[in-house]
Amino acid sequence: MGKLHSLTLKIHRYDPEQKKSWVQEYEINVGGMLRFTDVLRKINQEQDSGLAWISSCEHAQCGSCGVVVNGKPLLMCELLVQNAVKQFKTTTFTLKPLSIAPVLRDLIVDLEKAYERVHKAKPYVIKLADPSPEGDEHRIPPRIMEHYVEATRCINCFCCAEACISSHRHFLGPNAMLVNIVRLFDPKEAAKKERLDILYADNGVARCHTSEA
Repeated sequence: MGKLHSLTLKIHRYDPEQKKSWVQEYEINVGGMLRFTDVLRKINQEQDSGLAWISSCEHAQCGSCGVVVNGKPLLMCELLVQNAVKQFKTTTFTLKPLSIAPVLRDLIVDLEKAYERVHKAKPYVIKLADPSPEGDEHRIPPRIMEHYVEATRCINCFCCAEACISSHRHFLGPNAMLVNIVRLFDPKEAAKKERLDILYADNGVARCHTSEA
């Protein structure tokens, strides 16, 4: 478990039935090798079973456990206690839900609403291209494959969209732009012009400004 840390967690709560928001403070002693998902689970087990949050894979693959920790959007399953203490130079942590989507309860947000932005970028093949003359395969040149693989690593956790100041100003968001770029790299996609039109639309990269997040 590593070195023990005495943490203070200030968690933003929300009760949809009462339309009530408040900040609740928890004091807890935990090992440094525990993740923040483990910490919240421990709070559920020992202090407050009603604290609502969400996670699934706990291996940074599903993107469901994104929250804002001390002002920085992060995946809780990736954040070890000892690393958080070192990174933020404190044992007091404020946890907020992502603001990129409506809050359902406590740290849980309605990601379906957030995905509406991604859907506007059409994250699917719009028009299937003809296969290669050599056969029925759609081949990606090695020089393109490296960029394609890197672009497909996005898990749509919306942490980048949360950090991006332009995401809150009619910009579809960096992850929405990325799914469009993935299809530009995709040899199965024939609708390249439509892809570029999405990319350079009024809510596309023209609204992108550096947030230095």
